[in-house]
Amino acid sequence: MQLSSPRLRVALLAAASLTLVAAVLPPPTALGIGDRLFPELGNPGYDVLSYDLSFAYKDNLSPLDAVTVIDARATERLERINLDFTHGKVASAEVNGEPAQFDSVGEDLVLTPARAVAGNMPLRITIRHTSDPRGRGDGGWVPTEDGLAMANQADAAHRVFPCNDHPADKAFFTFRITAPAGLTAVANGEPVAPALRLGPTTTWTYRTRHPMATELAQVSVGRSEVVHGTGPHGLPLRDVVPAQDRQRLDPWLKKTAGHIEWMEERVGRYPFENYGVLIARATTGFELETQTLSLFESNLFSGEGYPDWYVESVMVHELAHQWFGDSVTPRTWSDLWLNEGHATWYEALYADGLGKYSLERRMREAYQRSDQWRAVGGPPAAPKAAAPGEKIGLFRPVVYDGSALILYALRQEIGAPAFDRIERRWVTENRDGVVGTADFVRLASQEAGRDLTAFLQPWLYGTTTPPMPGHPEWSGKAAAGQASGGRAASGQAAPGKGA
Repeated sequence: MQLSSPRLRVALLAAASLTLVAAVLPPPTALGIGDRLFPELGNPGYDVLSYDLSFAYKDNLSPLDAVTVIDARATERLERINLDFTHGKVASAEVNGEPAQFDSVGEDLVLTPARAVAGNMPLRITIRHTSDPRGRGDGGWVPTEDGLAMANQADAAHRVFPCNDHPADKAFFTFRITAPAGLTAVANGEPVAPALRLGPTTTWTYRTRHPMATELAQVSVGRSEVVHGTGPHGLPLRDVVPAQDRQRLDPWLKKTAGHIEWMEERVGRYPFENYGVLIARATTGFELETQTLSLFESNLFSGEGYPDWYVESVMVHELAHQWFGDSVTPRTWSDLWLNEGHATWYEALYADGLGKYSLERRMREAYQRSDQWRAVGGPPAAPKAAAPGEKIGLFRPVVYDGSALILYALRQEIGAPAFDRIERRWVTENRDGVVGTADFVRLASQEAGRDLTAFLQPWLYGTTTPPMPGHPEWSGKAAAGQASGGRAASGQAAPGKGA
């Protein structure tokens, strides 16, 4: 056969090379980084630096056409590259500009590049695929009355886009969202260009200025109104609400600046480029701390069933996560107590300040239930895995009030001044970082001026709850009739999974 052009020659040689490489490698397999609770999540061999995600939205019942571009660095020689991805169809894959073979194995997308990638070398991956909002009720895209939002915690980002779906690998994100005219698209971070109208569609582009875990990614499309404001020291505030609910929700939106001031008095400057709430007409059963734009169900603000003080404390819970969980991110999912325990602590402290539900009462009630929570869910720093098919089952009371109880015990043991120094130093020194339980114990010991390992170990890992310093009268047996379920300040031990 006559080759008619150099370009065709190169393409055929690349295809032949790819076929040869695939022929000598063993069959592709799913991999993970060995997280105790989600062993299949994450992938070895590379560090993601940035994601560039493009989505074309039609309606909330149709797959979105999407392109995911990943810039990474190989940390070892890679003959194959595993990504977490499922619930979408892949059209093509490229590695460093060359076509790559792709296979789906379990919940992994396994790429076989035309040539192996050397260690410590740049790695650019381009995947053309669909992102399907239909059929799965355990995270990823969440249909709303007029569009979509994302709820990716704990392990659902890879149902939306190919990624290294583990919080240990944070990266920068760029979002490009195209939607029909009349709809508004928002995402984490801040806009980097004006919305571009082209015929019947508009494209929005957003970019984060700080690295982010995949579970915290947020994209919303709908008939929304974007409300801008200013917080402490000129911080841009951006709230996204259903346009029809703007007036009703406005009093709640005006509370955010005060909540930020309250948090900053306790732990220091807000860590990101902006903040706001995304209120969606959707049913999730939880609120979620998606980075810079926390997701809330609209019925939380309906005035039916939840007193105002409780709603405010929930808002503070999600805001506190911007420091604890988003900026300072857990190294493993067993370190989840560092996120939820701290967010619950500040939620409870805020409610205490409103004079509606005292911190001591809440901690005493948590102490009464703590042994039962540990029996059901495991110790706070070594929680039991969720049951199959119940991925959000990890978010049990023991990681909420059961973990806030550890912070209360620590403050009782070392005093409020040392405790407050720990909190500020924790979020300042670890900003934009990834940390674990041992890091917290080490820092707490330094601030206390003594090794706290022996004190904290049973609180973190014990099957029963240790005696509470300063409260020898507290009992670990719950009073008859006390419940631990439901969405209440001391009920589900927090306002819901991921909250």
